[in-house]
Amino acid sequence: MLSAVAGYVVVQYDTGGTGGPGCKVVSGKDDGATYEFTPEQAVNAATITAVGTARELPERAVTIALATALQESALRNIDYGDRDSLGLFQQRPSQGWGTPKEIMDPAYAAGKFYEHLEEVPGYTRLPLTVAAQRVQRSGFPQAYAKHEPDAALLAAALTGRSAATLTCEGRPAATRAAGAGAVRAALARDFGRDALEPAGAEVDASASPADTDGSGTGDSDERTVTVPVTAGSGADAGRRAGPRGWQLAHWAVANASELHIKRVSYAGREWTAGHTDSEWRSADGKGSADTDGGAGAAVRITTAQ
Repeated sequence: MLSAVAGYVVVQYDTGGTGGPGCKVVSGKDDGATYEFTPEQAVNAATITAVGTARELPERAVTIALATALQESALRNIDYGDRDSLGLFQQRPSQGWGTPKEIMDPAYAAGKFYEHLEEVPGYTRLPLTVAAQRVQRSGFPQAYAKHEPDAALLAAALTGRSAATLTCEGRPAATRAAGAGAVRAALARDFGRDALEPAGAEVDASASPADTDGSGTGDSDERTVTVPVTAGSGADAGRRAGPRGWQLAHWAVANASELHIKRVSYAGREWTAGHTDSEWRSADGKGSADTDGGAGAAVRITTAQ
């Protein structure tokens, strides 16, 4: 398995083919740490994170997975690599990771990575390089370390622990039509059917993200997908609801270019595509917002078509 694809230097900076990185994550600790990345990388990072949290894995597992994918493929789902290595994690069909088609499915590839990571005893307590290497068997085991700070920023935002910290410009990708049906299909793909079922939506998890005819809406506006924020039951359900809501909200922003999302609202905050500053702003325009959301809150995702 190759670590850092040989000769790979240039990153294609925009899913639509022009411009700069387009997405940015900032630290929730006010320490000035930031990481800028592309819409393509954002989609893949959001999928990797969603697969990890769907398996009820800790944030540390997500950080390890993101750092590994940053090193192996720069978070791009590439169809080449060392020998028969493919995809986000440069997994090899000849080594039992799956068929080429399976490995090129980001959700499948992330699931296989986590499956192997969970077999590493005490992986959450190991240095990131050691944990990643026990899964990857790379020829460059120390290379993962340099990606840990960026991976940690991404994991904090994409798991929802760090609220309102991920933004994208939201320029629509030129190669794919999308809409509310595509958003539902993509949510089901990354999070599972339960992400929408509480709202009464019928979701076809096998539908392509480009399928704009997804079944069931549960929304008064046919361009708006309302995703209920549920965090299980028990005394701490309300506490867990805030991070869950921000995970869904950040996932939507990360997928904005791919799925033609123009607005995401949660916990009194709103992100709108096309703003030059790409900020999460107060939805009431008065500067007040509840970054914690609540057990009864919902994420509202509005598409451009």
